[in-house]
Amino acid sequence: MATVFEMIISGDIPSVKLYEDDRVLVILDINPAVKGHALVISKTAYPNFTDCPADTLAHMMEIAQRVDRKMRQALGCDGTNILINNGPASGQEIPHLHIHVIPRYENDGQSLGFTKTKYEGDEISKMGERLAL
Repeated sequence: MATVFEMIISGDIPSVKLYEDDRVLVILDINPAVKGHALVISKTAYPNFTDCPADTLAHMMEIAQRVDRKMRQALGCDGTNILINNGPASGQEIPHLHIHVIPRYENDGQSLGFTKTKYEGDEISKMGERLAL
């Protein structure tokens, strides 16, 4: 079954397109965290970040950077969130790689942050050992 993004890419579902090339489509999110919230969507349906080839991911980030610049110029936003939810546990609702570019303004009332935690004792060293490349 096709994802909603595949249906948008094929034109079966309408969208407000900001940019399109052979590898990506950029649209406005219909449920924005902040008005102007855009999605950079891979045209190939990679389920997540890990499955995407490095060259495609690099292109997606280049386009996200262009979207960010346009938002700052056209909307006058103070910053942006660049976000990839990678897997259902992270909040990924559609199993099709996409990058959120969200304009942010001082005192916009959005948190979009994370609750922070702390390491205990030598836990940080052990975590470093587990994750070392």
